[in-house]
Amino acid sequence: MSETLSFFDQVNRNFDKAAAYTKHPRGLLEQIRTCNSVYHMAFPIEKDDGSIEVIHAWRAEHSQHKLPTKGGIRYDHRVNEDEVMALSALMTYKCAMVEVPFGGAKGGIRIDRRDYSEGELERITRRYTYELFRKGFIGPAIDVPAPDYGTSAKEMSWIADTYLALAQHDVNALGCVTGKPVSGGGVRGRTEATGRGVFFGIREACADAADMRALGLAPGIEGKRVVVQGLGNVGYYAARFFSEAGAVLVGLAEREGSIADPNGLDLEAVVAHRRATGSILGFPGALDLPDRTSALELECDILVPAALENQITEENAPRLRTKIVAEAANGPVTAGASEELYRRGVMIVPDMFLNAGGVTVSYFEWLKNLSHIRFGRMEKRFEERTNRRLLDVVQKLTGHSMTEEEIHDFARGASEEDLVNSGLEETMVTSYQKIREMRRRHGDVPDLRTAAFIVAIDMIAVTYGDLGIFP
Repeated sequence: MSETLSFFDQVNRNFDKAAAYTKHPRGLLEQIRTCNSVYHMAFPIEKDDGSIEVIHAWRAEHSQHKLPTKGGIRYDHRVNEDEVMALSALMTYKCAMVEVPFGGAKGGIRIDRRDYSEGELERITRRYTYELFRKGFIGPAIDVPAPDYGTSAKEMSWIADTYLALAQHDVNALGCVTGKPVSGGGVRGRTEATGRGVFFGIREACADAADMRALGLAPGIEGKRVVVQGLGNVGYYAARFFSEAGAVLVGLAEREGSIADPNGLDLEAVVAHRRATGSILGFPGALDLPDRTSALELECDILVPAALENQITEENAPRLRTKIVAEAANGPVTAGASEELYRRGVMIVPDMFLNAGGVTVSYFEWLKNLSHIRFGRMEKRFEERTNRRLLDVVQKLTGHSMTEEEIHDFARGASEEDLVNSGLEETMVTSYQKIREMRRRHGDVPDLRTAAFIVAIDMIAVTYGDLGIFP
C-alpha cells in the first residue's frame, strides 16, 4: 500500500490502532484524538533592506485536558498547518506517556532561517509572540512554547522578553516559555535534555536481555554500532552520550550529506571539521556517502533518526539494515514503514516516548519559574553536612582515613543539574517499563508504539473522568 496519508492522519492511524485495545467510549476517544484549536497568522515584517515581507506562522493546541499546553516552535520553510497539528497531537500523547501535566501544542514559522539576518529573525520572533499574546495562545498557565527544529535558547529569550513587556503584572511571566538561557530563567541540563533522554531510553531498552536476545544482540550499549541522522541539538548529544557509553559511531548524516567509518567516527573531530569547512563531508578517514539519507541504510545495531519527520518510508524501509530504530525526531518513520519494519523484526522505540526528555526538563524549568527558586538551593549544603557526618562515623568505625578530596567527592550535595538529570533518568526508565509492561499485558499488541499509545490514551481518559466530563 502506498502512503498518501498526511502527517496528522498518520498520527491518528497509530492512535486508532491503539484505541482498539481499549474499552473507552467512542465519544471520549474522538475527543482525545481531535485537535482542539489551530491559529494561522500572517503578519508583515520589515527586512534590513527596508522591504516588507509577509510571514506565515501557526500555533496548534491539540488538547486542553491539562493546562498549560506545551510544545516547541520550529522555523522551517516546510512548516504547514497539518504538520503543527500532528506534532501537537504527539505532544499530547508524549506528555501523558511520561506523566508531565501538560496538554499538547506545537508552533511553527514558515521560513528558512538561513535567508534572514539575526535582526530580522528577532523581529519575526517578537511579532510572532505578540500575535500569540493578543489571541490568548501564550502564557505560563495557558500555552508554553519551547525550542524545536531551527530554534534555540536565543529565540526563547526573545519570546520571554516580549511576553514580559506585554504582561507586566504577571509575577510568573518567565514561565511563558522554556528552553531559555540559564541566565534568563532557564534550567541547567535543558540544552542536552532531549539527547540525554534518547540515551536513557535506549539504554533501558537494551538492558532487557529477552528483547535483545530476540534481536540477536547482547544486553547493554557498549560495542553496539550506532548511526545518527542529524547533528543538531538532539542528534549531537545523543551521539555524544552513546560514544561515552562505549558505542561505536559508524555513520553520521547532516543536511549536506553522510559519512561512514566501520571502525568508528570521532564525534568531536567530525564536529570540529564541520565547523572549519562547513560540511561533514571530506572528514579524514571516512567514506562520503551519496546523500544525507544514505546513512539510514548503513548496517548497524541502533539507527537514530534525529532530524525531521518522514525520513524512513515504505520506499527505503526494505533497505534498512538495523536491529533497533530509535526515534529521536518526531515522526521520522511513516506508518507504512513502521509496519514493514515490524514484519522484519526490527524494534522501533517510539518518538512519543524516546524524545520526551525535552518536555520533561522543560517541565522542570517551568516549575522553577513558578517556584522562583533554583533547584538544590535549599538542601545542597544541608546534604553536604549530613554526608560529612556520616563519613566521619564510617572513618571512626573502620579506622580508614579518607583524603579531603575523597570526602568532598563523596559528601557533595546535589546541584540543580544533578537533580534535573536524575529526574530525567527516573522519567525515562519508569516510562519505558510502563510501555514494556503494557505490551506484555496485551500479548497481541504488536509493537512498542501501540503500547505507548495505549498508556497515553488511558492516562488522558482518566483525566477526563476525574474532570467529570465522561463517565
